[in-house]
Amino acid sequence: MASLPVQPPISARVDAAGRLVAADPPLLALQEQAGSRLGGSLSVPQLAALARLAARLGVGITRPVMAASEDEDLDLLVRAEPDRDGVTLSIERWTVRPQARSRWLGGGRGGEEAEAEVRAAAEDVVTDHALRILSVSPGLARRVGQDEAELTGQALSRLVRPVEDEDGNLPLLEALAGRTAFADQMALLRGDEASVLIDGEPRLEEGRFVGYTIRVRAPDGAAARKGSDLPPLDELLRDPLASIISQAEEIAARSQGPLRTDYAGYGADIATAARHLLELLTALGDGASGASDPGAGTGEVLDLAELVLDAASLLQADASSRRILLDVGGEGSVQARGQPRAITQILVNLIGNAVRFSPEGGTVALQLERGAKAAITVSDQGPGVAAADRVRIFERFEQGAEARGGTAGLGLAISRRLARDMGGEVELLDLPGPGAAFRLTLPLA
Repeated sequence: MASLPVQPPISARVDAAGRLVAADPPLLALQEQAGSRLGGSLSVPQLAALARLAARLGVGITRPVMAASEDEDLDLLVRAEPDRDGVTLSIERWTVRPQARSRWLGGGRGGEEAEAEVRAAAEDVVTDHALRILSVSPGLARRVGQDEAELTGQALSRLVRPVEDEDGNLPLLEALAGRTAFADQMALLRGDEASVLIDGEPRLEEGRFVGYTIRVRAPDGAAARKGSDLPPLDELLRDPLASIISQAEEIAARSQGPLRTDYAGYGADIATAARHLLELLTALGDGASGASDPGAGTGEVLDLAELVLDAASLLQADASSRRILLDVGGEGSVQARGQPRAITQILVNLIGNAVRFSPEGGTVALQLERGAKAAITVSDQGPGVAAADRVRIFERFEQGAEARGGTAGLGLAISRRLARDMGGEVELLDLPGPGAAFRLTLPLA
């Protein structure tokens, strides 16, 4: 497929069960390279996700999509139109560019073989015909110490400084003169003066050259790094999560047009949950680097009852899907001192765990108390925690024997650390009967 020019529009049809039932040859080739066939489930993940979203929302959606064939990366502009029987996909733009290089080591091989397979992850810049920046990835903008908005409209040289090769050539300028692609242009990144390589693919509109899509990547030798030298997890995931938050807020605001109220509510829930995940990752990064200061200022005066209700609302959809009742009881208002976001993060983790381990049709009890400290106890009707696991579950990357898939074993460790930073505690209570009960305590206001 790499050798054949592709002329949009390219059409495909996905039925209500997610099967690709009709497709033009280029898209069918992608489906087959992904290990499926016509009549099988749509196996190009990005297209399948877009089709599911359009079907769920019941509205047409146009989105840029990145996909890959066996030897090329593809920038696609896809329109998904749902109807009663499925979704029609129309690919309105199909742009081929060199295959992106992976950040990660492959296959567990070591030495020179592993180094040869280490590929640096790329970050995108889009320019106009005069190499002025139209857009830049947030991560790249941060590396040079500027906002995306500050770089927009500036010359590409504000971001990277091209360097002549051994023969005194600048592949970027030669390509610009001929409106052609270029690769392996050496450059220095503004800000930290790091050595990078840049590759560019011409952007065409109706056959007219309008600029470049440029990828900035680390040289292959510099990219061969040990796992401990990789960027922190929160940095790696910050940009994707920011994108999720932005698009979810668009859904909640109905910025793309009329939308059912419950779907707009889903968008708000997605955005809120993504923000909490981002805060969780940031906390993980702080914990790994020792950046937190246990015992530091305990924060502001707040009503713990309100935060319990907020956290419960975030988990209500999950609980309802399994007919689990979230039962809030005890004191109607408890004034405590702490950081609202950190407390909500802890509560989302504790309530989420309780919902995850409760049987279908069960009850998760949320009991507010005021004693020597403000307290909220989260109890479930699940299998409980084995005696051998009562200490271990509070350690990073550890889970109990009854743990189920989908978590990394980080939540309780981070929750306890956050609580202690506010002068509080998260503890597992020793109560009779089945189930588990975790208590968050905080200083009274």
